[in-house]
Amino acid sequence: MGVQGLWGYADQRPEFFRDVKLTNTKIIIDGNNFYFQFYHNSSLDERHGGDYDLYVEALKRFFQTLSDCNIQPYVVLDGCCNHTDQKLETTKLRAKGHIKSAHDLSMGREGRLLPLLTRNVFIQVLSKLGVPLVQCLLEADKEIAALANQWSCPVLSTDTDFCIFDLKGGFCPLTQFKWENASQGRIPARCYFIENVCANFNGMNKDLLPLFAVINSNDYSDMKVMYRFYRHVASSSHMSAYRGKKQAIIHSLLTWLSPFQDLKVAIENVLNVLPVSDREEVREYLSSQMQVYKIPERNLSGFFISGSSTTDDIQLRSLVPRWTLAALEKAQLPKTVVDLLVLQRVFLIPQVENSMRLNAHTCALPIRRAFYGMILNRRRHSSVSGPSGDGVEAVTCVVEEYGRENANLTMSHVEAAPPHSAKGISLEEIEKVRTLFGISSGFIWCFLWSCFHALWLPLARCLQMFLEILGVSSSTVEEVPRHLVLPVYVTHFWLIHSDPRPSLQHLQAILVGIAHGSAASPGLALQELRTSRQQPLDRDAAHIFSQWQATLQISLHLNQLLCRPLEEPEVSRLYSGSLVHAVFRRLNLSTPPKVLLSGSAFEIFEVLLRAVQAAIPNIFFSPLVHSYPCNSHFINK
Repeated sequence: MGVQGLWGYADQRPEFFRDVKLTNTKIIIDGNNFYFQFYHNSSLDERHGGDYDLYVEALKRFFQTLSDCNIQPYVVLDGCCNHTDQKLETTKLRAKGHIKSAHDLSMGREGRLLPLLTRNVFIQVLSKLGVPLVQCLLEADKEIAALANQWSCPVLSTDTDFCIFDLKGGFCPLTQFKWENASQGRIPARCYFIENVCANFNGMNKDLLPLFAVINSNDYSDMKVMYRFYRHVASSSHMSAYRGKKQAIIHSLLTWLSPFQDLKVAIENVLNVLPVSDREEVREYLSSQMQVYKIPERNLSGFFISGSSTTDDIQLRSLVPRWTLAALEKAQLPKTVVDLLVLQRVFLIPQVENSMRLNAHTCALPIRRAFYGMILNRRRHSSVSGPSGDGVEAVTCVVEEYGRENANLTMSHVEAAPPHSAKGISLEEIEKVRTLFGISSGFIWCFLWSCFHALWLPLARCLQMFLEILGVSSSTVEEVPRHLVLPVYVTHFWLIHSDPRPSLQHLQAILVGIAHGSAASPGLALQELRTSRQQPLDRDAAHIFSQWQATLQISLHLNQLLCRPLEEPEVSRLYSGSLVHAVFRRLNLSTPPKVLLSGSAFEIFEVLLRAVQAAIPNIFFSPLVHSYPCNSHFINK
């Protein structure tokens, strides 16, 4: 992500920036970068699984400040990693880094890890606040640059790729966007302009910056052959002037390139330093990778103004069904859908858990299999010729799933297996439900559709599929508020499939957190309980709660795929990691839940507990011997 070492270099060069006070303007927000960096910059807990409620409060303050300054944000999210597979190795390296961070945090060491449901929370907040949002099918950098230039406004991000794009309104690093210091309707900021960079290198041709970025190695690059070139351009004076070797190389490379006014001439001079046998391969590589920084003529303004599609990629359009395309662009479906349709590959997001146990995502594997099967259902059938002529044969679809084993990145093949009730159903048929009733359909439509048969796939059948996949019954949730039905189903599935099996205190801690977040007046007592970051982490508790989050995440995605037969809950009201861990500690000290909750919060807790316990055997929480890595001992209970 970005040009390696460039921010450390640019941050030492104030002449690359202009001081501005932003007001009365649009601003394009690099969504993926923003929700990641904003969580970390808000000094929120990362060890206990995410303080989503505090994250939401910080986001609301941020966007309210923009509104007070008459700054209109437009958020652009990335989609699929890259449908050409160019970034697979980079994605693997990044996943390995996240696994290491998760392990370090679990062991009490320092680390940075974005909690699992942060993206879900971010999208829900934007929707509630009415902030314009688009989710691109592929990487969004070029789309962001094109839109910003269409509207001549700045880009907000920390991705140094935006130091290479020629942005009319400049690139505003999030660290230089002092929104908390807003005054008199203006936000002080520093914006980076490539004109300033070029002016400081003797009027350097700005068209050379993409060449600089590729040589310097961006996300796609494997430039081992360029080491010889680095040695050629490196200056000992620059090495002593800059704190890091990378920054010295950056300065030397810009200095070396600056005399060339023609891009082709510059490329030839780069190639002349290399062995003849490598030149053509490197030439093709440089030419193709510089396209990363070519701003397209078409931009996203049409989507925000009239809802027009975001992509002209013919190959992508052939792989992604029409209704899926529209739902993805509105972020009404997770970007995982594109990875599945295009690559049949998924990277599971690491969490802070016990690395000696099975990946916490293993708990939700049955749901993922069904989710994958629903998406790839159409591909499970192929026409074959038999003795009688034509025939249809079901074929197995397999998804490459990257996850954690111990503290290592591993890949396994997961069979995509749609539920029995989805037999013969494709995404195109689900489209008809979405077209008729929109994205916010709920139980009422299930009731209406159950009254008669029609050519359209009944939404009641979507609910049937959801219940079948999670192995739950609608009869257990009659008392539960509609917006908490999905979390109750998730909690039931988690109890049955989690390993180690949750105790009654684990269950109560989850439900106390949900009740506290859902109550109109939850009181202040629980807020004072939040676990201190200095306390040792209960790794098994973290592992069990991570399994609940993994189950919730894929259940939310499944519900979205099925046109939301269940009302989607606000994730930030369901789980707050430091709070849930603190409640669990208190419950283990024999503190009853009634002491921790009061009024309507305790009433909600009782309703939730009755609904969950009604679906499990009475002896479920009896003492038992836990298996260590395998959960087969209770799957059949």
